[in-house]
Amino acid sequence: MKILFPYFVSACPRPPEIPFSIVVPLKFSYEPGETIVYSCKPGYVAQTGMRRFTCPLTGFWPINSLKCKPIICPPPSIPNFATLKLLKSSVENSSSYQDTAVFDCLPHYAMFGNDTIRCTEHGNWTELPECREVKCPFPTRPDNGFVNYPANHALFYKDKAIYGCHETYVLDGPEEVECGKFGTWSASPTCKASCKIPVKKATVLYKGQKVTIQDNLKNGILHGEVISFFCKNKERKCSYTEDAQCLDGNIEIPKCFKEHSSWAFWKSDAASKQPC
Repeated sequence: MKILFPYFVSACPRPPEIPFSIVVPLKFSYEPGETIVYSCKPGYVAQTGMRRFTCPLTGFWPINSLKCKPIICPPPSIPNFATLKLLKSSVENSSSYQDTAVFDCLPHYAMFGNDTIRCTEHGNWTELPECREVKCPFPTRPDNGFVNYPANHALFYKDKAIYGCHETYVLDGPEEVECGKFGTWSASPTCKASCKIPVKKATVLYKGQKVTIQDNLKNGILHGEVISFFCKNKERKCSYTEDAQCLDGNIEIPKCFKEHSSWAFWKSDAASKQPC
């Protein structure tokens, strides 16, 4: 009598992963006879090994020797009036996919475009930046102030100018400005006037301290500074403060403030009353 042994057919498991590759179709198991195809990801190219495999009856995938290597880019070109600041390469003496190069412009030149280029999946570099010579006009001296800058025949990109003001004037804007890539200065500072306080006698709050105008603020306050005047609340018999700020030589005294007359000695100054 003839004995028949059962024949077992096994499914193939998920195929082994190959660095920088993809598998189509990708499943957890495959029936015998099903075919898969390996391909390298964008930026990589197949160097050795097979790419197409069929699930055998044994259920074991054949050994795959496929290798995906990154695409190589030629040495990057250097823009006119630029230097290569950094070349980040993953392969010695060559540049491959996703490697980068960084450029700096020479002095007086400004960069237009991205300073970093990248090796693409097509084996070329992204667009190079451009370095252009940039000049700025000589800065104008502000009224009641001065400006210092390099004693050159022209002022270029990244050159700096220093501003200052005469006594009793305050600089409105940065002390240092810079020539920008579009040929303009980063700011145009001006000098603002201080304020004489049109009150002969009063106690005020100045920089968190109680002071008297007649003794401490004879010369006024600078542009931007704030003083607080004491005002009376007659109904509650207490005092409160209202601010006044110096703005380029002008200061508006709060309407609630009443200047205390030295002749009316029987009347109390608002600053001497309890705060509301």
